[in-house]
Amino acid sequence: MNPRLFALIGTSAIVLGLLSVAPRAQSASAKSGAAFRTPWGDPDLQGNWSGETLTPLQRPARFANKPVLTPEEAAKVVAEVYARPGRENRANRGTEKDVAGAYNQIFVQRGTDLSDGRTSLIIDPPNGRMPPYTPEGKKRVDEVREYLQALLQGTSGGRPGPISPRHAEPPPSYNVDRMNRTDGPEDRSLAERCLAGLLPNLNAIYQIVQSPGQVGIYHDSGQGSGFVRVVPITSTPHAPSRIRFWNGDARGHWEGETLVVDITNFSDKRDFQGSRENMHLIERFQRVSQNRLEYTVTVEDPTTWTRPWTFMVPWTKQSDKANQVYESTCHEGNYGMVGMLVNTRFSEKLFKEGKGKDPRTMDNATAGDTGGGIEREGIQ
Repeated sequence: MNPRLFALIGTSAIVLGLLSVAPRAQSASAKSGAAFRTPWGDPDLQGNWSGETLTPLQRPARFANKPVLTPEEAAKVVAEVYARPGRENRANRGTEKDVAGAYNQIFVQRGTDLSDGRTSLIIDPPNGRMPPYTPEGKKRVDEVREYLQALLQGTSGGRPGPISPRHAEPPPSYNVDRMNRTDGPEDRSLAERCLAGLLPNLNAIYQIVQSPGQVGIYHDSGQGSGFVRVVPITSTPHAPSRIRFWNGDARGHWEGETLVVDITNFSDKRDFQGSRENMHLIERFQRVSQNRLEYTVTVEDPTTWTRPWTFMVPWTKQSDKANQVYESTCHEGNYGMVGMLVNTRFSEKLFKEGKGKDPRTMDNATAGDTGGGIEREGIQ
């Protein structure tokens, strides 16, 4: 893999501070199988890691009975993925389809192969699919889908239609936020200002630094909108349930060579596959070799799914010498808002002169994908 530039947001000063007290452990002997250790004795997970993969979260129907592909089958699937319209494969230039196919592709970290030839990141249930939704969970998922459909009404073929009567009632969803009509600049989404990093975070670049009692993890999650979290290694209880956090309240501990992170107290203003404030994550970080770390997450929410489920993503070590950490520059230089305001004022002027449509009747929806990008970017 080519060396990458790793962005680090300005709020990561805490993690950078850890670097001064967390010198990298001496290389362990691959032949002896000795564990990687920090100078203070904890398992050493530090470094730059890539979790990029073409393996989707859930197993596609065509591979229902095939959890792992042969090398030949995997190569064929990878070729199919890269043959789709997108960054390298252009549709008819100058068309809306061409532009839509490449939307944000330069920022998408989709990997170059399937993780271990697997057809799903989910390892439990064995069928590689999320368990069935509870009635309450299905209602939330349907709500988002129906809302997206309401936003898209009248836009078939790119033709603008009437404003959705529900545009002021958005459920917490990234795709709803980026598609929803706004009445002013104050209504633009957090994601547009690079403030929407979410857990679980997939298909990204990661940097881990450690100090006694803390593990800092930086997520470079596309479009430069990375985020940092510092996990305390402690046995203290979680914050009271009335206190909520965007990425939950984390508590870490070591189980042998594995870092286990328990996360609760999520905000109801974020959504992962239909789960919101009742989501409970158990992350496991285990370095199994010099260049491989297995990131395993168990997702639990009895109000959303009928049982817990687990996925695993192998992370590959990247050269610490060849890759340098830079601060994030996602929102800096963002001229999108200026462009939208100028365009709207111009459209209003044309309408007033009888030369154009009333911009208040135009839907600015851009897409209808509800798969969170994970399934779309991987195999289908």
